[in-house]
Amino acid sequence: MPWLTPLGEWPDDDMSDPGGLHRHIVRFLEVGEITYVLKELPEPLAEREYRLLRALAAEDIPTATVIGVVTGRGEHNNGEGILITRHIDFSLPYRVLLSGRGLKIPYLGDRVLDALVGLLVRLHLAGFSWGDCSLSNTLFRRDAGALVAFVIDVETGELHPKLSDGQRSIDLTIAVENVAGGLLDLEAGGFLAAGIDPWATAEDVERRYHELWTELTAEEEFGAHDVYRIDKRLDRLHDLGFDAAEIEFTSTPDGTQLRLVPRVVETGYFAPRLQALTGLVTGENQARRLLDNIREFGARRDHVMQHRLPEPLTAARWLEQVYEPAISAVPRELDDKLEPAELFHQILEHRWFLSEREGRDVGMDAAVQNYSAHVLTDAPDELRVIDPSTVELQAITFDPDHFEGDYVFDPDAADPVAGGHRSQDDAAAAEDDDDNDDHAFRRRYPPVI
Repeated sequence: MPWLTPLGEWPDDDMSDPGGLHRHIVRFLEVGEITYVLKELPEPLAEREYRLLRALAAEDIPTATVIGVVTGRGEHNNGEGILITRHIDFSLPYRVLLSGRGLKIPYLGDRVLDALVGLLVRLHLAGFSWGDCSLSNTLFRRDAGALVAFVIDVETGELHPKLSDGQRSIDLTIAVENVAGGLLDLEAGGFLAAGIDPWATAEDVERRYHELWTELTAEEEFGAHDVYRIDKRLDRLHDLGFDAAEIEFTSTPDGTQLRLVPRVVETGYFAPRLQALTGLVTGENQARRLLDNIREFGARRDHVMQHRLPEPLTAARWLEQVYEPAISAVPRELDDKLEPAELFHQILEHRWFLSEREGRDVGMDAAVQNYSAHVLTDAPDELRVIDPSTVELQAITFDPDHFEGDYVFDPDAADPVAGGHRSQDDAAAAEDDDDNDDHAFRRRYPPVI
């Protein structure tokens, strides 16, 4: 590679622009079947982000796989280094998910916030303060009807043994403001799907975060004989994709009350289990769905053969007789539309849909053929998605000499130039109504133009 040449001047062969907005120059580099992401930034930042990404990967946080960092590139590069990560195949930027355009299999825009909030909570549990949580710094990948969020830009982050409530609060405030800004950017460009209110959606990030954080970390008191409530709490944690690695109990002096203090970690049960049985690397929800299909296959086979096979043998037969034939039956020109595990999940969903419509089980072969012809053919390729560019917003200018008296910004005004300011007295009087004002959030998080 021409490391001594500034990244923006590299030849276009095997290089492409990932699109979207970036603080630094970013390029895709294709080497064989692997796509790498090269980001040019000052050497100290490149080395720091390299270390942070490795640390997050060690904590099993969903993030891009870091490959290396290039420094010492000569005097012509002004101390700029290059961070190299592996592109997250089949990942989708938020602009694609929330535009509602081109996604046929299926639209998952309503799952974006859940995935982003879940990622932020996971980072905070690991002691990582992001510093710039935003939709732009996140990629999303399908996971059997849900989305998994990956953190891809951590140059502003800090890793601590534990975060204080104040550190989490600052990070959450930044996240809310950035989500609002990202959605307003889409709306200004005409790319935001109908029915999405940028302000209400951003405000919902804070509510969802507090609900999830409380469920994962709240201490709980119960009677000494109500031990069954521990199982209920653990079940709720499992449903959210977490587990309690450790539970601390403290009791009152008379022994009548117990306090449960969970030490929460991610479960990651289904994906490792499926990989151990089949060698398939999948998301957690995908693994759960495939394991269910293996059990269904095993139950039918055991009933016909009148004897039960061990689970590893059942999984091997399923892989050979069900999974691989289904994936192989998809036309080669379509097999990059979705990653294999997600493709198999979608075929299972399509088979159920066709069977409901026909009133009988149509079988896997018919499901694969129908799905390939009527869904995959018109669907976009999700192996490597180029993030669509945003639009440049027109700056709003204000001449204070044009007005009399002291004025403050009013984000509720219809025209932010002509009527976007009011007197201090009017503003103070209006503050009393904030609790009942649907737009109070806009005063708390005014748009940054």
